[in-house]
Amino acid sequence: MENLKDGPILQTRNLTKSYGKSRGIIDVDIEVFPEEIYGFIGPNGAGKSTAIRAILGLIFPDSGDVRLFGEDGLKNGADVRRRIGFVPSDLNFYDGLNVRQLLNYSADFYGDRSRSRIDGYAERLKLDTRRKIDDLSLGNRKKVAIIQALLHRPELLILDEPTSGLDPLIQSRFYEILREEQSRGCTIFFSSHTLSEVERLCSRVAIIREGRIVKTGQIDELRRINMKRFRLLFRKGVSVSESDLGNVKELTFTEGGAEGLYTGDVKELMSRLAKLPIEDAVIEDPGLEEIFMHYYQDSGVEE
Repeated sequence: MENLKDGPILQTRNLTKSYGKSRGIIDVDIEVFPEEIYGFIGPNGAGKSTAIRAILGLIFPDSGDVRLFGEDGLKNGADVRRRIGFVPSDLNFYDGLNVRQLLNYSADFYGDRSRSRIDGYAERLKLDTRRKIDDLSLGNRKKVAIIQALLHRPELLILDEPTSGLDPLIQSRFYEILREEQSRGCTIFFSSHTLSEVERLCSRVAIIREGRIVKTGQIDELRRINMKRFRLLFRKGVSVSESDLGNVKELTFTEGGAEGLYTGDVKELMSRLAKLPIEDAVIEDPGLEEIFMHYYQDSGVEE
């Protein structure tokens, strides 16, 4: 496997695709480096699938550049795509085949060694290869797509909502497979709207909102965002107003207390709390879900 330690495996610059009034992507910049699992987060309709299709040359962008393995991904698409495994969000297979026939057909593009891996993956993912493709549930169809993408030992895996339809046990086994692929040198681009799996798998992440990248960074850096969740217990017989707490979001008053998100310098929060009639306080980092929603509010978006 070619080693590109000095540069990204996948890189886009100002990647833009418009569908008229429908949302596309605008100036998407992404860099994914060798052997990392990179998360691409956004709700349905944010532009994740459009960006992935443009990267793979399945649609042509209006402007911008795509580089894969250091090469022009748009001009040399046929060559670089042989080195990529892809699981799309929307699955379409040939009619009339059973699972074994479809996977054998896929493996034949890469030689006999790819065929030899079918049974191992099918056993781990609990997939019956004798069943007709047309009769499969969404989860089982997703298993077929995952195995297809893995058979030729790709150098880059691009996964668009790969776990939709999978039960928790199979999801766990799939994560194990991804870790193994990473260990052998595979780079993984993981698109999802499920934050828990991105947090579990990925070291870096890009958040996409309405077709634009609004934040990129290490998972740990996102957790250290300038925002804290707090819970307060007031002294009996006293009350506290919203203005007493300062720059607070999602403030909720409970019986005898309050909770919410504080955005700003934590020293300022501590100074305010020291002046208030509180019995107890808990201050902690917000969860990734709350951080994500922070970047989906107009006041938190970095344009």
